[in-house]
Amino acid sequence: MLKTVLRLFFLSIVFFLLSCAPRKVEMPVYEDIDVRDVIYSKNNISAIESRFSITFERDDTELKGDGILNVSRNGDLNLRIYSFGFLAFELISENGIVKNTPAIDRNKAAIFAYGLRDCFFWWDLNDFEVEEQEDSYIIQNLSRKLWVNRKTISPVKQIIFLQDGRKLDIYYNDPRQENEIWYPSRIRIEHARSSVTLKIKDISFIPGV
Repeated sequence: MLKTVLRLFFLSIVFFLLSCAPRKVEMPVYEDIDVRDVIYSKNNISAIESRFSITFERDDTELKGDGILNVSRNGDLNLRIYSFGFLAFELISENGIVKNTPAIDRNKAAIFAYGLRDCFFWWDLNDFEVEEQEDSYIIQNLSRKLWVNRKTISPVKQIIFLQDGRKLDIYYNDPRQENEIWYPSRIRIEHARSSVTLKIKDISFIPGV
């Protein structure tokens, strides 16, 4: 009798835990829909706010911290990076003017600012062409080249071509959902021998007025 009661008790605990566990939500699959329409549907987003952990890597050096970002579609940006709870770096971009504390090379600061903007607003391209492949679309204009998953219309990779011939390589992983908007929760930006990895903790998509 006691064994039967204990067995029922443990079974009830298991069923309770299973009912409370978050269910995995599958990404929507787009069929017979023009990729341009899906991309254009995101153009009502005017700004993105996000909190994330951030890892800088260069050669054998690795630095970790936490970041807060507010970036607008027009390129205005406010980035704060904290290390052990203290503000370690701040970058502000307004009307094309980039300021940062502590100071870093102006070109690197501009690359960081515009790279983050295009990284988060991956769908915001003008005058682009679309090439269809078996499992992806390649969307490209003179300054950017984007790989998008053909079924889910989610970003996989992006290359940002800089004016001096250099480039930023961006890789997207771990898609998640926020208020019915899917986004990559892990983003890696590579430039020359350096890289930045963002692991997004939360994100908000702000519609335009």
